[in-house]
Amino acid sequence: MIFSDTSKIRKTVQAGFALFCIYTGYRFYIFFLWATDSGARAARPPAVEAFLPIGALVSLKQLVLTGIYDKIHPAGLTVFIMALAISLLFRKGFCGWVCPIGFISELADSAVGRIIARSRKKTGHYIIRLPLWLDYPLLLLKYFLLGFFFYLIIWKMDINSLQSFSRSPYNLTVDGRMLRFFLAPGSLALAIMSALVILSLFFRSFWCRFLCPYGALLGILALASPFQLRRQATNCIDCKKCEDSCPALIRITDKNTIRTPECIGCLDCAAACPQEDCLNLTLGGKKINPLVLPLGLLLLFFSIWAWARLNGHWQSTIDDGIFKRFYTIMKF
Repeated sequence: MIFSDTSKIRKTVQAGFALFCIYTGYRFYIFFLWATDSGARAARPPAVEAFLPIGALVSLKQLVLTGIYDKIHPAGLTVFIMALAISLLFRKGFCGWVCPIGFISELADSAVGRIIARSRKKTGHYIIRLPLWLDYPLLLLKYFLLGFFFYLIIWKMDINSLQSFSRSPYNLTVDGRMLRFFLAPGSLALAIMSALVILSLFFRSFWCRFLCPYGALLGILALASPFQLRRQATNCIDCKKCEDSCPALIRITDKNTIRTPECIGCLDCAAACPQEDCLNLTLGGKKINPLVLPLGLLLLFFSIWAWARLNGHWQSTIDDGIFKRFYTIMKF
């Protein structure tokens, strides 16, 4: 089945992006060592800015108000624009096909789920579902976090505040701060990260489902996507294999059209469905080949990346030596 192919393709694409992120992290670590006088000279990788979404939101507002593209962290803004564009056209596909955190979360969930299932002498994947009275309020947490950041940045910050933030030593060294946070977390940070890891082992995609404000924003935009998953109720045998495979734990068999902002466009539900012509991908209401979604998503991603490279919106205009100087001032 074609949908089975999309499931394999998705895992391959996710793994590719995850490996690239690990490589980028390694390159940035080598740069950080040089910038803090602990290693040989190394270039700063622009792609590390993809992990600075709050700064990218500041840059996007500045771009809208002034027409000025961020020159300090342009790759961060570019990746942010990629994610927004993908969500508008290809559902929450950035989460389902690109984001490495989602990929790692799914791997951990799959491994632990199978261990639990086998220990209970069951086949397939073991899933812990929260009761609706608890699940729905928790789902709102990431939207409250999104609202908090929108209030601070979109509502409160004027042009002078945006420009001051962009030129601040904090913004120039924010990538190094992020690295130090993970290399040497404080007691509270370590406790919080440990709790998130443990919760993610037992509750599928805990961070993505309940706490990620980035995913909340993309989910809202995805409601405008022309792509939809539709269920033919007459062909459904109510086996719920689609729901068991869904990373977002959507109750698919209760719906005829999957419009929820939690849907990450992974198509795993359709791949798991044993019935022919039960779950279909549609575009403008018409059934289409499911490969259109990942191919279109990747084409858009790399087209924006190529445009950014050609127009000077990928590599920072700040010399690596200046970054090094500010790292020294901040006493990393």
